[in-house]
Amino acid sequence: MPYRAIDIARYIINKCTSDDHPISNLQLQKILYYVQKAFLDEDMALFEDDFEAWQFGPVVPAVYYQYCGFGATPIRMEYNITLDDADRMIIDPIVEKKRILYPWDMVNDTHMEGKAWNEIYQNGQGDHHIIPQDLIRRKG
Repeated sequence: MPYRAIDIARYIINKCTSDDHPISNLQLQKILYYVQKAFLDEDMALFEDDFEAWQFGPVVPAVYYQYCGFGATPIRMEYNITLDDADRMIIDPIVEKKRILYPWDMVNDTHMEGKAWNEIYQNGQGDHHIIPQDLIRRKG
């Protein structure tokens, strides 16, 4: 640890595909955010890649562009990604809890006033600006 965000994304996609519960790119971005937040709450980053404040919430650009061709359709891919068991024990419950949510509920959650995305995005003035990890840890 830390990993690359794309490897965590591949792990999440693989898990969701294997569990027959594939997710969209939008869902992937939000789940990545919640997973990173959980690790930041423990004073460690799961990955070093930055989130940026985009219109529909926090986004890791490299991951977004890798899967944007799927649009809103489920990403069904299989990867052979190995993560540390302790990391999987944190990641898996978050994935299982969040993937069943309506994607726009996660967007609304990350957009709430006082949260990190909202502080950076500021009605579009901070579009594509980095959301600092410390702000994610403190504000969610």
